[in-house]
Amino acid sequence: MDSPSEDPLPLLDEDDREAALQRLQEAYADERISHEEMDERLDRVLTAKTHGELASALASLPKERPGTTSTIAAAGGRIRRRGAWRVPRVLKAGSAYGRVRLDLSRAIIDHPVVDIELHLGTGGARITVPRDAVVDVEGLHTGWKELRYKALRRSRPGGPKIRISGTMGFGRLKIRHAWR
Repeated sequence: MDSPSEDPLPLLDEDDREAALQRLQEAYADERISHEEMDERLDRVLTAKTHGELASALASLPKERPGTTSTIAAAGGRIRRRGAWRVPRVLKAGSAYGRVRLDLSRAIIDHPVVDIELHLGTGGARITVPRDAVVDVEGLHTGWKELRYKALRRSRPGGPKIRISGTMGFGRLKIRHAWR
């Protein structure tokens, strides 16, 4: 039986550590913490083994920079982003009846991990990710139709991780990697 003091999610993954390091760098760049405090917290983040240890190293830091979360919503119609658009750290897209088309192949992605949260009713979605991206769809719940995604067998290292979560009602989500 677990004791109440044990961390419920004991293992950290590299994405958690990377996000924590980014928050530290942003706080230091915004002069919210001193150089000495940055060094101390950096050491704690790099040696943390549990989520609890990581959280204590980040205590009192702002969650994210303003502007790192964007929401796009439409009752009907189409939501479309393509070309050289700047992808926020967290992108929330919601539509009751319309379609969502997100093309990240030429987008400016400043973050190592991008979370895309979809909340769609009857419309479908198509997401094109960069060729070297790693896609995680574990947090996505589909209702009527199954997800269409075939992971690349070999991807180049260094690409962003795209985590897709949320709910799909009656539409289908299609994810593909860009050709170049």
